[in-house]
Amino acid sequence: MSRTAFEDWFGVTPDPGDHGFDPRRLHRITEHFDREVTAGRLPGWSAVVARHGTAVYAGGGGLRDLRNGLPVEPETRWRMFSMTKPVTSVAAMTLVERGLLALDDPVERFVPEFAAARVYTGGPAGGMRHRSATEPIRIWHLLTHTAGLTLGFAFRDPVDARYREIGQALLPGPGATLRQACADLAGVPLLFDPGTAWNYSASVDVLGRVLEVVTGRPFDELVTAAILEPLAMSGTGFQLAGELRPQLAEIYRVDPGSGELTVDEQLREAILVPAAFPSGGGGPGLVSTLGDYHRFATMLAARGVLGAARVLAPRTVDLMARNHLPGGADLAHAGRYPEPTHRGHGFGLGVAMVLDPVAAHSTGSVGEYGWSGAANTHFFVDPVTSVTAVFCTQVVGPLEVRDQLRTLVYQAFLG
Repeated sequence: MSRTAFEDWFGVTPDPGDHGFDPRRLHRITEHFDREVTAGRLPGWSAVVARHGTAVYAGGGGLRDLRNGLPVEPETRWRMFSMTKPVTSVAAMTLVERGLLALDDPVERFVPEFAAARVYTGGPAGGMRHRSATEPIRIWHLLTHTAGLTLGFAFRDPVDARYREIGQALLPGPGATLRQACADLAGVPLLFDPGTAWNYSASVDVLGRVLEVVTGRPFDELVTAAILEPLAMSGTGFQLAGELRPQLAEIYRVDPGSGELTVDEQLREAILVPAAFPSGGGGPGLVSTLGDYHRFATMLAARGVLGAARVLAPRTVDLMARNHLPGGADLAHAGRYPEPTHRGHGFGLGVAMVLDPVAAHSTGSVGEYGWSGAANTHFFVDPVTSVTAVFCTQVVGPLEVRDQLRTLVYQAFLG
């Protein structure tokens, strides 16, 4: 069987068995996701699996653009959405290592509007009752989503309703800035006292603004200098040159009426540039390639280094991948709105990790960590086996890609 373009692009080893993988079982990754394309659940996909930095599998299929019949290729650009957050978190930790920032620093030192933080106690969005917070928001609260912030598209309580009222519904509009967005968010009461619970939120966007203040540089320039350039992630950024836009995968969601994949016009327009903020946002803004994000994951798996580029110290990566939730709880117990997928998972500095594989129904290891994006992109790093996996697609909505990917990777791992 001849090698595929993906195998050649990633230099996939001809002998996965030398790295603990059954090559026939690895092919099940292709079989499974190609079936998802045939069934109309995915437009296209690509994935890479590696161990100790050596690619043992790479593949892709389907179309990056259904209307124009454009195939998924190794160079395809994908909207990473919340897989931007681990990149932002690594950028923050580079400043911690340099002594420019500390995890216990109060956010109000950099964003003064948060000095008068209040906590919601009741009432509707237009007439909320609140009290003073018992603890200032600190940098580690932003990294761990324990700051008490939320998201405008959560539709769970009056606080997120207030976010929508001030224009923080999904993504900021044209010309928005991190500075103004943070000032707006600071004027809304928190869901809970900082450090007492977990709620997925806009906290990493606030972190992005903190990094701007600390360095005096636009957020996108900081990320480029601290991470993208050292790791040679030349296909990643918050902006996409016009001549490269044909490489950008279209964005879809499932039409609730027909069940068919339709272009998500709101997200398409909001991120066509693709960044909503002119200088990028800490939470949702990156566009990347499968190969570039593979380099980022490989750096984390090697505890902060890729080739000659040392981004973080080993102990810093270890700290990021430990559970920081109150009392060592998992997300199902510390989360403000627990979900079944939260069982057995903790949360560290920008990444979630498996605490209990049995509770998580996971074939991975204790300590496996990673994160996902809104369009069902996902990556994980297993520090026990030194296995990494990155998956890219372009469908917004509930799919089971994360668990499917983990199962498919580990059913082929014989180590």
